[in-house]
Amino acid sequence: MLEWIIDPSLWAGLVTLIVLELVLGIDNLVFIAILVEKLPPKERDRARIIGLLLALVSRLALLASLSWLVTLTQPLFTLLHHDFSARDLLLLCGGFFLLYKATTELNSRLEGADEETGQNKNGAKFWPVVAQIVVLDAIFSLDSVITAVGMVNELPVMMAAVTVAILLMLLASKPLTRFVNGHPTIVILCLSFLLMIGFSLVAEGLGFIIPKGYLYAAIGFSIVIEILNQLAMFNRRRFLTAGRPLRQRTSEAVLRILRGEAQRAELDADTASLVSDSEEGALFNRQERRMIARVLGLGQRQINSIMTSRHDVEHIDLTEDPAEIMAKLDRNQHTRILVTEQGRDPLGVVHVIDLLHQSLHSKSLDLRSLIRQPLIFPERVTLLQALEQFRNARTHFAFVVDEFGSVEGVVTLSDLMETIAGNLPNEGEKIDARYDIQVLPDGGWVANGHMPLEDLAVYVQLPLDEKRNYHTLAGLLMDSLQHVPQEGEELQIGDYLLRTLQVENHRVQKVEIVPIAP
Repeated sequence: MLEWIIDPSLWAGLVTLIVLELVLGIDNLVFIAILVEKLPPKERDRARIIGLLLALVSRLALLASLSWLVTLTQPLFTLLHHDFSARDLLLLCGGFFLLYKATTELNSRLEGADEETGQNKNGAKFWPVVAQIVVLDAIFSLDSVITAVGMVNELPVMMAAVTVAILLMLLASKPLTRFVNGHPTIVILCLSFLLMIGFSLVAEGLGFIIPKGYLYAAIGFSIVIEILNQLAMFNRRRFLTAGRPLRQRTSEAVLRILRGEAQRAELDADTASLVSDSEEGALFNRQERRMIARVLGLGQRQINSIMTSRHDVEHIDLTEDPAEIMAKLDRNQHTRILVTEQGRDPLGVVHVIDLLHQSLHSKSLDLRSLIRQPLIFPERVTLLQALEQFRNARTHFAFVVDEFGSVEGVVTLSDLMETIAGNLPNEGEKIDARYDIQVLPDGGWVANGHMPLEDLAVYVQLPLDEKRNYHTLAGLLMDSLQHVPQEGEELQIGDYLLRTLQVENHRVQKVEIVPIAP
């Protein structure tokens, strides 16, 4: 045992094998970085660790089958004057796998597809990615394992070299993954390397030996050019960001895109240097990010998604008893009062300030003479268009009508402002249904059935149809069930369970939302 420890040839073989494993493992690490990028951020580290540990087990299993590995170089059959061995077949399979994977990855990136939309926003599946890491490592390690058999005779030395190399790869995988994913040009360059390596494996499997020195020279030259490119970008960024606050730089980059200068914002070095480079967390706080997102959505959101339904609006009927009308006026907390007659569509609104002037001049109550006509919005008008009409008409109140001219609800300028800034309740006002949601201790929520889905998305990311003709949580339930839900009825949508808690007069009042563990 002591002779084995002090044998310099064994130590030289061990060091040589470790270096060989690391050199051949660089390409493996690059592909791992590209694979784990498709996973959700919280699963990337786990996939990388599990994949490399399983790869270690597979390598040790290959080394343990030394007698079988030696036979891989023996011919199995002859085709077109070339003797194919099991090793050649494995190289062909591995090469075609790399060519296919690298080509599909390059195609998706060169096509410019948005990987964050649709079903891809939750990332790829965890175990398929781990399986690809293990398969890829087996392909890359095949040559090194067969070479190790010829270099060293002692199995413990080979296993020690493989174990040390995998552990070093495990330590280097996270920073390498972060660097590769943070530099898109690096990703394209690495995928091109994989195409080259896949082609060389196919050629070697067919009997055309391409010296490794040619491959490493081409890869090394490309890496040197990319290093110079990254150095130039770093120096440019350092020059442009000197003395300029990070917040200002990020704001300028966003405004440049919003002004329609998307190409410049994506490509030039000036804008690349303006984006946030802080690792301390989000630059803008949560409220600022919500307000920006709401402002950007004003052009897509329709007015009927924020209106107050006419059934929920307090109103005065001119045919009611005068005493009842006075009682409603005493309880009123709003600056405008909706006026109807005999339960028909609203006649208009009365401003409280006009009632005050009428009272100050000792005139008898005459609501009909004070009725004003508000703006009329079709229910499909966007919030941005409604805001412009409010501005031009110099009024803060509007009716929302459907295609038949029936009044569906009312909307005010304050409703529009709340869409941007969040709930702005008045003193003594009840909780608005649009913001009526409570967080449960177990992680679920209880929301008002009339809560718009756009506001609910702040808390719960439900999968929604972009062409839907409903806007509220109750509308989602009715559209999915095709009937008015009963109390206690449950429905699973995506990763959430929706349970109806309260229904009054065919209107869903309360819904419990429970996340389902994957």
